[in-house]
Amino acid sequence: MADITALEKMRQYFNSRITQPYVFRKEQLKKLKTSILSHEQDLYDALHLDLKKSPEESWVTETGMVIAELNAALKNLRNWMEPERAATNLLNMPSGSRVLKEPLGVVLIIGPWNYPFQLLINPLIGAMAAGNCVILKPSEFAPATDKVMKKIIEEVFPKEYILYVQGDGATVIPQMMNNFTFDHVFFTGSTTVGKIIYKMAAERLVPVTLELGGKSPCVVEKDANVQVAARRIVMTKFSNAGQMCVAPDYLLVHESVKDKLLTAMKATIGKFFTDKPEESYNYGKIINEKQFNRITGYLSQGTIVHGGRVDKEKLFIEPTILTDVPADASVMKDEIFGPVLPVIPFNTTEEAKAVIDKHPNPLSLYIYTSSKRKENKWLEAVPAGGSCINNSSWHLTNHHLPFGGRGLSGTGCYHGKYSFETFSHKKAVMKTPTWFDPNIKYPPFKGKLKLFKWVIK
Repeated sequence: MADITALEKMRQYFNSRITQPYVFRKEQLKKLKTSILSHEQDLYDALHLDLKKSPEESWVTETGMVIAELNAALKNLRNWMEPERAATNLLNMPSGSRVLKEPLGVVLIIGPWNYPFQLLINPLIGAMAAGNCVILKPSEFAPATDKVMKKIIEEVFPKEYILYVQGDGATVIPQMMNNFTFDHVFFTGSTTVGKIIYKMAAERLVPVTLELGGKSPCVVEKDANVQVAARRIVMTKFSNAGQMCVAPDYLLVHESVKDKLLTAMKATIGKFFTDKPEESYNYGKIINEKQFNRITGYLSQGTIVHGGRVDKEKLFIEPTILTDVPADASVMKDEIFGPVLPVIPFNTTEEAKAVIDKHPNPLSLYIYTSSKRKENKWLEAVPAGGSCINNSSWHLTNHHLPFGGRGLSGTGCYHGKYSFETFSHKKAVMKTPTWFDPNIKYPPFKGKLKLFKWVIK
């Protein structure tokens, strides 16, 4: 549980300006990288214990993504910090204009349990690069990874700079947010909890970044490469046992290729995870019994054409494909966040879009087609946080792209330079010389209207 006195000490530490110089920021990022790499095996062990992730999956989706983010920050930090030149309008000539990037101050980052390392540490990198002091609140539902992250942070950083706060989020977070005014709150998690965070932040006019979820649709057109689509959809839908915010939540497939795609997907699941996924090196487990019970409730809401086996003791749910799913079923209303994929056929774009429109502004939109015209048509028709063409979810791993949602799927974005900007304030600066001070700018103004109109126009 966080001591408010500790937060006040962080404010004092930030106000000392020690975090602002380039040399300090770069040195701290190097320390973080060194600490992470020294605990690499500990992270693999912890992520396997919490979510049954293999070292390879952990590297690609957790540790490796963080190291790539760190490398990008270390390489580009000086350039990111440079003031930006800006033009000056005629009215203010001969002034000079620029934009400075200021750190926000003391920021709070709240992480989720599904990618407990990457989704807590990646925003931390942006906050550190921008020169802030940071409070980290990890998820208590991934306890093994939580324990390792605490070591990684506390071995190298003073608590006045980076404070690692454990405990029940429902208790700890309100305690902090209702008694201390942060300069920014960055939250990754469900839309339901995101609304609570947003409301608490609004009480103190604290800006937020909300990385939420929702129902990300995947559209497979009749001209798609079905074999490739099957591989890429199966890989990303059932990665981390489906517990991924950018996983395809439901599949809209053209009626003419539905059977072909289902056959290919079933074969692909067998190749990727064997006929006993519970024993597969490549297949994870559900985080806890609460989530297990929630997800298994979806299995009766359609026709199971593949999968459906469960083992509560092992927190195992087999990769499952559903068809004949009623439009009003909860599996088509809730974010599934598990290894269950409803498949819905369509004949016209209008039919498919009507399904998507029930859940506007998804976090991601995935389109499989060989037609540039159809690609553009879908991109224009469906507002979404991000999108992949002939792929699913992998845009998340590209730190050159902004990642974030819109509407109920979130607000704000991060990754790479966008993380730095999220945790920075852009201060407008205009410098005016004193050698030129025309009387036209000062009263009396009578008779100057025509000239003012010309200058401002």
